[in-house]
Amino acid sequence: MLRILIVDDHEVVRLGLRALLERHPDFTVVDEAGTAREALQKALLHRPDVVVMDVRMPGRSGIEACRSITEKLPDCKVVMLTSYAEDDLLFDAISAGACGYVLKQIGSDDLTRAIETVGRGEAMLDPAVTRRVFDRVREAARQENAAAFSNLTEQELRVLSHVSEGKTNREIAEALFLGEGTVRNYVSSILGKLELTNRAEAAAYAVEHNIREYVRSLDG
Repeated sequence: MLRILIVDDHEVVRLGLRALLERHPDFTVVDEAGTAREALQKALLHRPDVVVMDVRMPGRSGIEACRSITEKLPDCKVVMLTSYAEDDLLFDAISAGACGYVLKQIGSDDLTRAIETVGRGEAMLDPAVTRRVFDRVREAARQENAAAFSNLTEQELRVLSHVSEGKTNREIAEALFLGEGTVRNYVSSILGKLELTNRAEAAAYAVEHNIREYVRSLDG
């Protein structure tokens, strides 16, 4: 039996959620709250398994309440409900400890499944926002890789890409139509800029930061 606390500043929404959730044979609604402060008080009182929390409330937000509840009750799972698929709210909620994030437009069956999922200790994201999460993670990784090579010129990047493949200076020179001495100078410059001591370190650094993908993006 999952013990649930409903938090929303609109009484009609709370009543609707209670009516929906209490139809589930494995759910029991232990209480309701209309503010973030009341949510924390009632969470500490009832120690529910799951809190269904509105993101936007007057005064302290649902995200702040989520953070307070998960800090004081680490076994309590919070599902955030919102009307808007806003990136900042989504990531703020995840950072605050929310295990679920669903839009209010979700169907009743999907909402109960989301609560069941979170109650089992799993994470649950509304399908409408899942792609946005992956896009943001990929973009963060791309920016991190770009920062890792920000001091290098495009030619140095191409030389480093070949170094990561274990090629000799002669092989790199042939591939890039450069003189072997020029390649040697590029390698020396790369090591200096990246504060590395040898080709093996440079190769490992390049692979770690996905240099091949980054060079492909430059070539467009």
